[in-house]
Amino acid sequence: MNDFSPAKFPPLNGLRVFEVAARHLNFRLAAEELGVTQGAVAQQIRGLEAALGVKLFDRLPRTLALTGEGRVYIADISRALEIIALATEKLRPQPIRLTISVTPTFASKWLIPRLPDFTGRYPNLDIHIQATDRISSFQADGIDLAVRYGQPPFGAGLSVDLLFEQEIIAVCSPRLVQGRKAPETAGELAKFRLLHDAHNFWPEFIETYLGGSPDASFKGVSFNQTAHAIEAAIAGQGIVLANRRFVAADIKEGRLDRLYDRSLRGRADFFLIRPRYRKSEAVETVIAWMLQEASGD
Repeated sequence: MNDFSPAKFPPLNGLRVFEVAARHLNFRLAAEELGVTQGAVAQQIRGLEAALGVKLFDRLPRTLALTGEGRVYIADISRALEIIALATEKLRPQPIRLTISVTPTFASKWLIPRLPDFTGRYPNLDIHIQATDRISSFQADGIDLAVRYGQPPFGAGLSVDLLFEQEIIAVCSPRLVQGRKAPETAGELAKFRLLHDAHNFWPEFIETYLGGSPDASFKGVSFNQTAHAIEAAIAGQGIVLANRRFVAADIKEGRLDRLYDRSLRGRADFFLIRPRYRKSEAVETVIAWMLQEASGD
């Protein structure tokens, strides 16, 4: 058995200072890296040389030079310190990186506001959010979990969980209606600007609840992202139809008002999708957390 008694070791702090000084061949630069004074570096080196009984550096006018003993010693010391650093790194818990593909609106209006809770609970999970409307490939894009708006089936070999349904409600800034009654007919609604997204639920909503259909008399602004249409509504630019869960926080905090108690059932819903063949405790943790959050909305 090897004898690693303290008496056989030189000053360990001196070894660290020696490694840094040998890299820079300059006590001032070594002191800057270590965050100490130049005098402290020089003192550590003198103490190490005294403990070893050999001279490690030649002190030249503008620089340092390793002695023969110093060159031999630094090679072994550098390897030893690297082994210690690697062993320490292996000992520490390593973050598990997960890539989640979501739509931009889902990211900004549902997921991102909840992330502080998730990262607080699971600090060792390193989450990468890929927000795109493009259907990402689990294999080619390195996606671990996807949140998608659609209707099953989504494909062979995929596990699917319903996250939440598409429940569409009409909302606008409180400034827009200013205490007035919500429009009860298509004609009354035509006095307001309608904010459209790519889903364009307005024709169905008007026909279902207001007994008419939008025509040239309806003013509108279109957005390719629902999140942008919601922001426009918050700014008082019109009325938007959006998923209730995407505007719940804005309603609660007074940025938006719900115009009607009625809602429209969307043509598709939001699902959690991942490859069935991949078994990952981390992915299951994220899924369980998302489902819990959705159930509490």
